[in-house]
Amino acid sequence: MNKALARWLILLSILFSPYGYSQINEDSTGAWYMYFWNTGLGESSFGFQGDIQYRNWDTIGDLEQLLVRGGLTYSPKNYNVKFTLGFANITSGAYGGSSRTTSENRIYQEALLPHKIGERVYLTHRFRYEQRYLDNQDFRTRWRYNLFLTIPLNQTTLEKGAIYFSAYNEIFINGERDIGNGNRVETFDRNRTYAALGYNFADNIRMQFGYMYQKTNNWSKGQFQLSLHHKF
Repeated sequence: MNKALARWLILLSILFSPYGYSQINEDSTGAWYMYFWNTGLGESSFGFQGDIQYRNWDTIGDLEQLLVRGGLTYSPKNYNVKFTLGFANITSGAYGGSSRTTSENRIYQEALLPHKIGERVYLTHRFRYEQRYLDNQDFRTRWRYNLFLTIPLNQTTLEKGAIYFSAYNEIFINGERDIGNGNRVETFDRNRTYAALGYNFADNIRMQFGYMYQKTNNWSKGQFQLSLHHKF
């Protein structure tokens, strides 16, 4: 095969592959709009939690992902830990003017371990294991670890009226590298670093606005994030 033709075929396969992100404008800031909720079942150790996230490549309109997730939680008495077994559905959109989307269904298990340092430093460790079923890919798994930091600024507790600083860093590690159809991924999947300011409208509802920088093997991009957190 002519070498020039071969190079063009390789370039086109990257541009139009669902795994190719070379056309993404990394200098353009995206935006994620999110709602997180959790609730308990009376006095029992069980409850539910979930979130809905509308993620955009730009400020609004260019769909990056629509994520709907929920799960059953269990908080054993006398232990400061919460376990979750959940399910998520994710619709991912292509960057730019294309209306093409792909779908993923995901089962996940999670452990949340919060603790407090001193009077006002709140730390939470989140360990999550995902089993992923993506369009046109083999079954995949992924490991995630997130360290959250929250510091109230105008009082020592995260109760009504608190203005607080929030930050986290999360790393994603792929469980498998071969994903089908001759495609492979790296062991490192991505890393997310985030910082925000928030306000507690009540003891059970708060809102925060921040900026998250996400780095993958193929692209890096910043996103503004607006999130509402609700406990009932």
